[in-house]
Amino acid sequence: MPSTLTRVPAGHRPVGMVGWASALLALLLLAVVASLALGAREIALGQVWAALVDPVAGDNDHLVVRDLRVPRTLVGLVGGAALGVAGALMQGVTRNPIADPGLLGINSGASLAVLGAISLLGVTSVVGYLWFAFAGAALAAVVVYGAASLGLEGVTPVKLALVGAAVTATSTSVITVVLLADTQALDDYRFWQVGSLANRPLDVLTAVAPFVVVGLVLALAAGRVLDALALGDDVARGLGQDVVRGRLLVVLAVVLLCGSAVSMVGPIAFVGLAVPHLARAVVGLDHRRIVAVSALLGPVLLLGADVAGRLVVRPGELEAGLVVALVGAPVLLLVVRRSQAVAA
Repeated sequence: MPSTLTRVPAGHRPVGMVGWASALLALLLLAVVASLALGAREIALGQVWAALVDPVAGDNDHLVVRDLRVPRTLVGLVGGAALGVAGALMQGVTRNPIADPGLLGINSGASLAVLGAISLLGVTSVVGYLWFAFAGAALAAVVVYGAASLGLEGVTPVKLALVGAAVTATSTSVITVVLLADTQALDDYRFWQVGSLANRPLDVLTAVAPFVVVGLVLALAAGRVLDALALGDDVARGLGQDVVRGRLLVVLAVVLLCGSAVSMVGPIAFVGLAVPHLARAVVGLDHRRIVAVSALLGPVLLLGADVAGRLVVRPGELEAGLVVALVGAPVLLLVVRRSQAVAA
């Protein structure tokens, strides 16, 4: 029986993939260097390198790099990777090109939990928000998945999206009511809610890093399941995939990744929406490659937005969440228009 696979010339596909990987790694390195060197005060690359490998006590530039910009950059790397991959998983499991980590109600669940911690318990630090955000994200995902599993047909992409939208609307309404009644909570909550990499201590990163690692491993493992689900549930079952178990694996990965990212940087939604589109434009429809590329593009977008926010209003700065929305929306529109042109 003739093979249904088309043989690709030996030197073509590997060179292309190596070229894309090299370009993405170069972009990521550039974003990291810019995050360390640029800001309210520009620091020469030589000084940045000296601060990392041979710091001098009392040197202001070295203190800025090590105490402020290194934690900020590391949080951007981990948070951007988590948001990008979570968005790729969401769009794959729901077969919805405009899905993002907020579609399952995860962002709103985390936000409601953080607001509860602020308003009821008086928590005011980012480290204090951490576990409340994670717990709220996990609880929202459990509620959405449990409600979507009711009925004879079980969990479907449409039911996940509808129940997630309902949970998001309910949580948002409660948040609005609380903020209208508690102006002090509004002052503390709005800075976290807009999304930022500033003033995030390394304690936050070390606490959530294990969850991000497990989430990334699960995401890579779910790539084959998502490829099968993209063909429809019946075809996926015919290919030997356990559809229910596969969706549960994806939702678990999304909870770990999105809960970790939201707890660190706030509910920045646009990274998870735009990055998977860019990844598909680069590597096609293979979800394992999409996940891998999203893990690189997510930090590039988030760190780039953070650096831009520091430069445009110096010596002040705009939060990364605002810059991502302002800069990323036109990029997404261009990607969608290009995809439509290719399809035509």
